[in-house]
Amino acid sequence: MCNFIDYGNSDFRSIRNSDYVDKSGLISVLNERIDTRNKFVCISRPRRFGKSVAAQMLYAYYNRSCDSRELFNGLEIIK
Repeated sequence: MCNFIDYGNSDFRSIRNSDYVDKSGLISVLNERIDTRNKFVCISRPRRFGKSVAAQMLYAYYNRSCDSRELFNGLEIIK
């Protein structure tokens, strides 16, 4: 059983409303690997290069507790 600290997508919404660099292509990479032998992905970046932002984006995308479609309008993953 997991405990989530941030319910909803409020963190990603606040990031999206500021200067956001689109990294939503990462979602398609993860979608290709779900339920395969290569399902484990390490997202490593240098210090201060957006690991938390990527984690909040992924949480907003895969979260089922709220609808976050409008947050992804205009991003690469929608194409």
